[in-house]
Amino acid sequence: MSRGYIIPIGGAEEKISGRSILRRFIEVCDGERARIAIIPTASSLEDAGPTYEEIFRDLGAAEATTLPFQERRDCRRQDWIEVLERAHGVFMTGGNQLRLATTIGGTPVADLLRERNLNGLHVAGTSAGAAFMSEHMIAYGEEGMTPRSDMVTLVPGLGLTKLAIVDQHFRQRDRLGRLLTALAYNPRPIGIGLDEDTAAFLAPGGLLEVVGSGAITVLDPSDVEYSSMDSVRPHDPVCVIGVRLHVLIEGATFNIKTRRAEPPVPPERSQEP
Repeated sequence: MSRGYIIPIGGAEEKISGRSILRRFIEVCDGERARIAIIPTASSLEDAGPTYEEIFRDLGAAEATTLPFQERRDCRRQDWIEVLERAHGVFMTGGNQLRLATTIGGTPVADLLRERNLNGLHVAGTSAGAAFMSEHMIAYGEEGMTPRSDMVTLVPGLGLTKLAIVDQHFRQRDRLGRLLTALAYNPRPIGIGLDEDTAAFLAPGGLLEVVGSGAITVLDPSDVEYSSMDSVRPHDPVCVIGVRLHVLIEGATFNIKTRRAEPPVPPERSQEP
């Protein structure tokens, strides 16, 4: 089997009318046959899991089951692991990404999610759940447009992909500077800045498609010529030369392997035979 989709969502996705992101997630997970496991660990709200259960069932999923991992020992519960083994898709809610990392990181659940994603399991996460997906996770940081040396704290994430670093609530919380700072440390992965109600559907072959009402900012450091990160003092601005920036709206794509962006197909062209 091929790798499953990786679907980071910028938070505050539409849950009542339209629900284009959540609807597309269910379609990717086999529609009316979909079995969805919900991980609400990041959230402090008791109804976070049940809320998504109701939404996914309403969208036609065959099963939607909450797995409330609250302590590390919960990640060894065989009955909950069996739910993950049967699932077509996993959805991680928003909240605090450090709660996800400290509760699930390094456990059998984290190992199983990586292994199963490599073999076809689709994994989505909103807000904190989105940040947790990549190898390097933004734990927290400051707002602002200008990258600064101590603007962001990076910690290990779930590790579904090493090709991207994800930031969420991007335009709404002015997070360009902290994503640029994260890339300035080591300009290897791309940066994906997700607006609210906007998702990146990263297909097995490396093609990222935008779904939702906002935009995705893609920062491509492939051609970076210089970063001053090694010599700046605390809180000084960082000089980064050569970063490419794309702003992509619904229907636009970005190929992570070739680093090529494409605009949405115009409606009239998409309807041609």
